[in-house]
Amino acid sequence: MGLPGPGLWLKRLWVLLEVAVHVAVGKLLLTLFPDRVKKNILAMGDKTGMTRNPNFSHDNWIPTFFSTQYFWFVLKVRWQRLEDTAELGGLAPNCPVVHLSGQRCNIWDFMQG
Repeated sequence: MGLPGPGLWLKRLWVLLEVAVHVAVGKLLLTLFPDRVKKNILAMGDKTGMTRNPNFSHDNWIPTFFSTQYFWFVLKVRWQRLEDTAELGGLAPNCPVVHLSGQRCNIWDFMQG
């Protein structure tokens, strides 16, 4: 199919900058105000039910916020979301599909002409 258009590259660059700023500011706040950031993260965990799991200590998962692994994971998810959306007149997403035989491929594999 070729390379994505310049619009997608610009969107990816914007997402990269957004995530980088988010992680940098989060890391700075976690360093300067650890108790307040911990309180906010625990409040978010209450909404999702994460903090109700007795086997899941906050000391294990709060330090992973704003880490390098967190950065790459969030960036990958946000970039994937860009590719999963279709715009009027633009390319359809190259979604994974499965043949009736069980073979995995992408939808663009079926494009002709």
